[in-house]
Amino acid sequence: MAIFPKFSKKRDGVNIINEQRLLQAVNHLILDSQRCTGCGICAESCPEDAITVSMVGATKRKNAIDYAAPVNIDEVKCSYCGVCVVMCPFNSLTLKIDGEERLPIVEKEGFPQYDMLAKIDDEKCVRCTTCEDVCPRDAIDRDVPAFEGTVEDGRKRQTALTTKTTFEVDTEKCTVCGICGSLCPAIDVKRKAFSAENGKVEGDVIWDEKLCDACKVCVEACPEEAITVNREVEAKKLPGKVDIIEDDCCTCRWCATNCPTEAITVEKIFTGDIEFHAEKCPGGCSTCAEICPAHAIYLPSPSPAAQMKGQKEANIAVNKDLCILCGACVNACPGEDIIVLKRTGIRMKGKETDLFNRIKAKLFTPRTSKVKEDVKPGEVELKALEHA
Repeated sequence: MAIFPKFSKKRDGVNIINEQRLLQAVNHLILDSQRCTGCGICAESCPEDAITVSMVGATKRKNAIDYAAPVNIDEVKCSYCGVCVVMCPFNSLTLKIDGEERLPIVEKEGFPQYDMLAKIDDEKCVRCTTCEDVCPRDAIDRDVPAFEGTVEDGRKRQTALTTKTTFEVDTEKCTVCGICGSLCPAIDVKRKAFSAENGKVEGDVIWDEKLCDACKVCVEACPEEAITVNREVEAKKLPGKVDIIEDDCCTCRWCATNCPTEAITVEKIFTGDIEFHAEKCPGGCSTCAEICPAHAIYLPSPSPAAQMKGQKEANIAVNKDLCILCGACVNACPGEDIIVLKRTGIRMKGKETDLFNRIKAKLFTPRTSKVKEDVKPGEVELKALEHA
């Protein structure tokens, strides 16, 4: 006789699938280990303490181990409530009930959701490539045609702008010499049949607007100065559209900060502060910089020796304007008290329930990295600090 519930865990590519099989339903909590950054927010949010932070640095650094995930989920302790799915800022967790993606806790208004504000003003956007290039999470959808300047078979660059081109031939000056037609595929010089009756060369100059790129070579080459070409730009904006993929956006504001036309508005999910005590960092590690999902941590450029008299050069730093306060760096840091994280606010929408308020209190607890030898292998323990 089958005894329910039954639990299992399996790996399918980058996905780790935790299963709870009940008598009348099957629940799956799926972790995308590639999307997961090891921020640990799911572990702090789990009402059952079923999630633990794993070897973040080892799993997220390039060329490191690929057989483990940044977090471990206990498939037996997990209640499959979906709180971790809601709170994961990187959308690396999915809850499926009988094969369908659902979040009953949200459907029943038992838990709020992130209030994402990440948008692009289409009127201001000029379709440049800046936001796409700087985004650390590939969250920009730049749906703009490729032109010949970037790909071999791209669209002609002259079609990038909306223009109106006019072409005129002064028939009094034109001798129908055929030079313009021999130079340009947009021009066809059609001569009338030659006849000894008048002994003249006569004909017409036919112009195809679709083939003309208004280069004006015909104007310059015409020996009689009989051709006039004018090109009026009606719209300078490139065709297409640029959007932010909310599911991939981590609200780091790289795009908003660097948009040349100030077309992008992004509000961070978390507010607070982060401190780097570079004097405690042993140097040569750079784990935090490598795993930071927002590319907010960097190795400072060396300063001139003349400017460093009596000072110790910092070997690690963070750009607070770009930091999203996710905590991945704190979890990955192998040192102690080097990085201190303090969250003070979360952008949420919906009813803030008692459960959420308890989780918020945990998220707002200042913490720092801590090395402890008695921690189970493959787990990370953080040192909670007193509230300021």
